[in-house]
Amino acid sequence: MTATIESAADIVTGMAVARSVEPAAGELHGDHGALCLNCGTRLLGEHCHACGQAGHVHRSLAAIAHDIGHGVFHFEGKIWRTLPMLVLHPGTLTRRYVEGERARFVSPLALFLFTVFLMFATISAVGGDVSELAQQAATKTNSAETRAQLSAARAEIARIEAKQSAAAKAGTATGDYDTELRVLRTTIRGIDAASAKPGARPLTFTTAWPVLNHGIEKANENPGLMIYKLQTSAYKYSWGLIPLSVPFVALLFVWRRRHHLYDHAVFVTYSLAFMMLLTIALMLGSLAGTPSGWVTTAALIAPPAHMFAQLRGAYSLRKRSAAWRTLLLLSFAFTVLLTYVILLLLHGLTE
Repeated sequence: MTATIESAADIVTGMAVARSVEPAAGELHGDHGALCLNCGTRLLGEHCHACGQAGHVHRSLAAIAHDIGHGVFHFEGKIWRTLPMLVLHPGTLTRRYVEGERARFVSPLALFLFTVFLMFATISAVGGDVSELAQQAATKTNSAETRAQLSAARAEIARIEAKQSAAAKAGTATGDYDTELRVLRTTIRGIDAASAKPGARPLTFTTAWPVLNHGIEKANENPGLMIYKLQTSAYKYSWGLIPLSVPFVALLFVWRRRHHLYDHAVFVTYSLAFMMLLTIALMLGSLAGTPSGWVTTAALIAPPAHMFAQLRGAYSLRKRSAAWRTLLLLSFAFTVLLTYVILLLLHGLTE
């Protein structure tokens, strides 16, 4: 993903350079009364009223970069109108888009897809490969558990040896103590051998589903590959958060007939886009040396504050009505996220 960001930066840079070198080269201007070069309809303005093509047809290097940018994310000023409103006035943005004012703003789905890409690209650029980080974390966890197990086993050996010595002085049998000591020493050797093998801690539980059990076995054989699959699935199926969330938002307004599922879908999609932008900002802030207390405070305060503002503005709610809906929405969001993670795990283990 880092390479993708670098490629995008190269495209933007190339567009700026090309435009500065030949700012108007190769442009064909459609005069009033000229014919559309796409469908042949006589032009009555800057765009063809039949097919929508612009009367100005560009034939320059800058136009190629512009078309790429426009096709990916509609870079024609919309983003600079949409992002400030998404952050500061999310309810107004949602309401205006639902009511039909759409040409001025980036569509919710386009913004969502872009923020998903940007978030995973940032995670990859800032944190490195997720599978490697998970392996390192698992190794550290295993090391701590291994030390604890070895300490407990050695303490038990010392206790049994003390009992064995006391029994020997008293002239009683010590055979049982010898057996226990052999078992404990065998256990220590097994722990030492296991700790010498790098890798993540194996999944030891089983389920009633043979297919899922087979997936657990594959995860134990190659945990790094399983983590990579989960990371890829999280990126590929991120859109699933939208249909999972919409029914919960609809429950908040089940008795308000004037609000439809489409309205709730727009609300959810813009809200998810903001949460991903917030995640990116928190990661970059932490990387820049922002105190962890501030990052944690922002992570705890920003989501409910944004939900409250968006609910109140999008649905024209009073403060009290928006407040209790925000509390419910927070619990719904946790439920959706947990469901999404479980589905990803099931998909990764059974794939």
